Amino acid sequence: KLTELLQWYAAAFRDPMMLQPPAWFKAFIYCEALLQLPFFPVAAYAFLKGWYRTRVGTCPVQPLSTALFAILAHILSHDFSTSELSGPRTHRERLVLLSVYVPYLLIPLLILFTMLYNPYYNQVEKRKRK
Repeated sequence: KLTELLQWYAAAFRDPMMLQPPAWFKAFIYCEALLQLPFFPVAAYAFLKGWYRTRVGTCPVQPLSTALFAILAHILSHDFSTSELSGPRTHRERLVLLSVYVPYLLIPLLILFTMLYNPYYNQVEKRKRK
């Protein structure tokens, strides 16, 4: 059933990267699975507890944004007419595919802005009394 869902997604959104990912895309997937995914539960807990200050909080946003900028640039500039699988051909199809990936950039940026401008995450740590 999951392979059928993947086939449907790739056809509906014209996303050949999901069925035949380029090497650079696979590298991002492996990095996220091995390095970032184990860190997310710890980061979510720290974020909810307010332990995650902006100095530390910006770190997870950078790798996500780097990967997403590469993916978005590929969607916007790659010539999919040479691909074996059906990729976006028109400007509209590229925008539809972009709409799938853009939230993965916007949500970490919203978290970053929350941490930068919410006083709960910007408290100056009290110095310990001697």
